[in-house]
Amino acid sequence: MEVWRGEGLRNRLREGRGGVLVVVERLGLIHRVVLARRSPYDGLDVILRLGKRDTSYMKGSGRIGWKVEEEHDMDNGGCPSLFPLHRCKTIHLVRHAQGIHNVQGDKNYKAYMSPEYFDAHLTQLGWQQVDNLRKHVHESGLINKIDLVITSPLQRTIQTAVGVFGGGGYTDRMDILPLMVANAGYSDRAAISSLNCPPILAVELCREHLGVHPCDKRRSISEYQCLFPAVDFSLIESDEDTLWKADVRETKEELAARGMNFINWLFTRKEKEIAIVTHSGFLFHTMSALGNDCHPLVKKEISGHYSNCELRSMVIMDRGMVGSDLPTTNYPGKIPLGPDTTSEVVDEKNQETVTTD
Repeated sequence: MEVWRGEGLRNRLREGRGGVLVVVERLGLIHRVVLARRSPYDGLDVILRLGKRDTSYMKGSGRIGWKVEEEHDMDNGGCPSLFPLHRCKTIHLVRHAQGIHNVQGDKNYKAYMSPEYFDAHLTQLGWQQVDNLRKHVHESGLINKIDLVITSPLQRTIQTAVGVFGGGGYTDRMDILPLMVANAGYSDRAAISSLNCPPILAVELCREHLGVHPCDKRRSISEYQCLFPAVDFSLIESDEDTLWKADVRETKEELAARGMNFINWLFTRKEKEIAIVTHSGFLFHTMSALGNDCHPLVKKEISGHYSNCELRSMVIMDRGMVGSDLPTTNYPGKIPLGPDTTSEVVDEKNQETVTTD
């Protein structure tokens, strides 16, 4: 076991030698430091420091690791932080409304294995939840701020997305495609217009846990295009569902990694305010991987389980500079050009002059 202390540890972390990643988490009065390295032999090696006792936890065979003997002062209040606005996006996270699989699945987890819940659609109660969230989105003015709606390409999420964020009633005399045709997915609902609403884009990355559960298997894109003509499915590569496997369930770690890929992908989009309609498992495991440097109560706000048709608004920051957005409100100054030396700099120069004289 290698041990680094004091300045030696600081230098190693500053230089980034060995691919060291440091994450500091605030756990009330407990100090916690996580050091990790991607090892070609063992996967991810992690060491935890809890209070004054060092505890080693190795994933894999544990051949490589670090012992941390560096104190970190973290109080409950935390420090204010700043981040450039153009490297941030506002996201509005929505779990789909109640689906037919939720009714029995909430009582008995094995019900999710039932083939009758293939690509589950919304219940009538679920549509009432959609109506209530739609009312909130319009009364709060949120509908006017959203540049794009992203939905998981499953029936229950698409129904929720078009019901909450779509236009009003649709008639055949309109010279546009509807977002949803009448009675799509046993909805017993009229067609929904694509007028006066943000575009809706289907993205595979924000799907629910892949595999085994029939309710999480999607139907063909060509079928969806008949039910939801104005929804954009252009980013989905395969007509049939090639991601879902009948005998292999995606692990929680794989789901969280996919979720982080989705978050990073969002930074490649030009839209600044995005609504995302997705699933309970996807939200929980993705959000649980974020906010580890926050106050515990903030962390709870970020990663707590979502109810059906719940909406939470968040800001994400592009710390890795994945995106390429330029600032739209910054102003360079010096127009017209002129002297602008600050009083502090003038004072320093005057003091230097006095000293040298």
